[in-house]
Amino acid sequence: MAITLVNPSGLPEIDAYRQVSIATGSKLVFIAGQVAWDVDGVTVGQGDLAAQVEQCYQNIGTALAGVGGSFDDVAKLTVYVVDWTPDKMPLLMEGLGRAAAKLGVTATPPASLLGVAALDVPDHLVEVEATAIID
Repeated sequence: MAITLVNPSGLPEIDAYRQVSIATGSKLVFIAGQVAWDVDGVTVGQGDLAAQVEQCYQNIGTALAGVGGSFDDVAKLTVYVVDWTPDKMPLLMEGLGRAAAKLGVTATPPASLLGVAALDVPDHLVEVEATAIID
């Protein structure tokens, strides 16, 4: 495995992600921001943050599989949420949990969560991009 995830002593331990990712692989993979589109480009979960998070993570999983990787290879995730407020965290975690269960993974790499005013189209509530290292 090319990625080791750790929470070093002296930093808080967060359930949703790890503080540090150690990458040792040979192929660096950058996955463009994934929104809640299905394979036909139709928005999934209109108005439903949890459903959109789930679709974004499934899209990341599909992209990784397409290049010979998996969530085990993810070194960093960046999550953009429209009009973010902390009370949206349970919906974000619900969507993440559902996607992880469907993909059979634990999606806990280091992550950045950014609130944004808008995304590419008004129906999209969240976008997730990933960086992976594959041996």
